[in-house]
Amino acid sequence: MMQSMQPRIILLKEGTDTSQGVPQIVSNINACQMVVEAIRTTLGPRGMDKLIVDSKEKVTISNDGATILGLLDIVHPAAKTLVDIARSQDAEVGDGTTTVTLLAGEFMKQAKPYIEDGINSQIIIRSFRKATAFALKKIQEIQITVKSEDPEELRQLLKKCASTSMCSKLIAYNKDFFSDMVVDAVMCLDTLLPLNMIGIKKVTGGSVTDSQLVQGVAFKKTFSYAGFEMQPKTYKDPKVLSLNIELELKAERDNAECRIDNVEEYQKIVDAEWSILYNKLDLMVASGAKIILSKLPIGDVATQYFADRDIFCAGRVTQEDLNRTVKACGGTILTTVNDIREADMGQCSLFEEVQIGNDRYNLFTGCPKAKTCTLILRGGADQFIDETERSLHDAIMIVRRALKNDSIVAGGGAIEMELSKELRNYAKTIHGKEQLLITAYAKALEIIPRQLCDNAGFDAITILNKLRQKHAQGAKWMGMDISSEDIADNFEACVWEPSIVKRNALTAACDACCTILSIDETVKNPNSNYKAPSAMPGMR
Repeated sequence: MMQSMQPRIILLKEGTDTSQGVPQIVSNINACQMVVEAIRTTLGPRGMDKLIVDSKEKVTISNDGATILGLLDIVHPAAKTLVDIARSQDAEVGDGTTTVTLLAGEFMKQAKPYIEDGINSQIIIRSFRKATAFALKKIQEIQITVKSEDPEELRQLLKKCASTSMCSKLIAYNKDFFSDMVVDAVMCLDTLLPLNMIGIKKVTGGSVTDSQLVQGVAFKKTFSYAGFEMQPKTYKDPKVLSLNIELELKAERDNAECRIDNVEEYQKIVDAEWSILYNKLDLMVASGAKIILSKLPIGDVATQYFADRDIFCAGRVTQEDLNRTVKACGGTILTTVNDIREADMGQCSLFEEVQIGNDRYNLFTGCPKAKTCTLILRGGADQFIDETERSLHDAIMIVRRALKNDSIVAGGGAIEMELSKELRNYAKTIHGKEQLLITAYAKALEIIPRQLCDNAGFDAITILNKLRQKHAQGAKWMGMDISSEDIADNFEACVWEPSIVKRNALTAACDACCTILSIDETVKNPNSNYKAPSAMPGMR
């Protein structure tokens, strides 16, 4: 009787969910396959878009892998790991998130039968890492380095890389127009290629081809008072004064409590406040500045004061726009006007206020201190403009990478088929289980051209057989040609991608796969509202 009353030894809190072993690994692989299925059809020039509605009823239409993965409300912890590693590709390179997810999912799919057959996951991980190292080495060997001494040749290289990036986007039909714009935007930056010096503004209305590149800083006209319309809207070689000062009268009751016993004392307080404001305005006018920008409001009195003296002013300028203006035009953001020096003010060649759609924009061009630009995007719907912005962000990142790393490979599944062929040959030189696993890795690489065929409605079996034949004959740049529904030399067809994109994609996909395969147990704590049994039966 006493033995039956022995308490149980509980290591984890009651209600804790635990699962382990081979079923756990298979379960994680199946969860990751669901993520892959969600974005599989977005790959390539004929990829489909996804319409996502979040909890706040905001609608997003996109075929950008990073955007879709970011909006998916994923609960499974292993699937979350895959998403995080895939999104790191977007942060590092700017493009190829869908490729990473597809490759990682296919690696796991190929490994799944071996896991179920009892092969230790560490053997699979070791084999996949060896295959990835071999593939990266092969990319280094076959990549083409383009000479960048000739500016025109370099420009054509960058334009083709940008065009390839935009082939799978919503703006694919306008890729020539936007690839010129993206290359011009990146080329106008300094040698460090800072991404924050490229501003993107969105104006609803008009055609997408009404989008324009401003070689300088542009931002939307801020809130202004009546006297604003009397100010000039165009200046040549003006001095620009940037402030973080409020230039308007405040109601006395909001700032302090003053106890007075006659009208004369009250008038002195009002006069003092006006005197402080006018002293600030006089000092700014005396500095010689013709453009005055402030992060804080500029009131109606100050607006009219500047208008009477042919000075342009704008208050409530966002911090981002003010910082870009200071970096471009020079000077500093001042918090006092008592000692304005020449070095504290910036300068540009031309300032003008122009009408773009229904909005008015302030444009600073010919900025001498730093090279910067602003893309003003147009379109009929907010969702379309948002997708255009995401597409251009990917293209800008690709062009930046190509400019820093001037080695390229052919896209359209060409590099994946070549690596697959090389890995199959490499696997034949290895004995044991690793031979099977590296062959499985090589087969997984074919998911990219296969999915491109499926999304375009082509016969994947026929296309892949043709590609295998050509690559076996030494045609290393043969890939898919969407326009002719056949295969073609994609290097000659100028379907180019920076080699660093493919290297990062393979590395990230392998890391994601190995991370998932190395998890053989999940311990999930119970919810906070879980109520454990209060006592053993009969112990009250």
